Amino acid sequence: MRAPAALALLVVLSIVPLAACGPAVDLTKGLQVDVTSTGWFDAGIVGAGQNKLVPSVSFTLKNTSTQKLAALQVNALFRRVSEKDEWGSGFITVAGSTGLPPGASSGVLTIRSQLGYTGSEPRLDMLKNSQFVDAKVDLFAKYGAAQWTKVGEFPIARQLLQP
Repeated sequence: MRAPAALALLVVLSIVPLAACGPAVDLTKGLQVDVTSTGWFDAGIVGAGQNKLVPSVSFTLKNTSTQKLAALQVNALFRRVSEKDEWGSGFITVAGSTGLPPGASSGVLTIRSQLGYTGSEPRLDMLKNSQFVDAKVDLFAKYGAAQWTKVGEFPIARQLLQP
């Protein structure tokens, strides 16, 4: 009698966590990305008095799925449009253990690359320089233990962002 009862308990205990997780969410369909702005952020003076501009993206996220997205995170990979390799990146936690409920939206989130352009010319002139190469950003999201999923690719506007 003890073996069947133990087996039944083991089966119940293994099913309960699965029911609590709910179905997996395809973030390409269950997460809406709305970019509010892109451009070049003035990162100040660096080195020997040079101006530094870094690519930046600001956006909101809306959970369009029927599941809460716990531990929602976004990773941004910045690339020059003429190159395949990553130029810079940024990471942000959108919602911790409380998660982003179904239908809820995040506030405006901003991610900036740590790398960018430096020059001695005025910042606006840097954007007009013939050597300037435009950039783009790929946004990847994940929640819980799910895998990273690409949720969007956006060009970085050739504009100076005000702090």
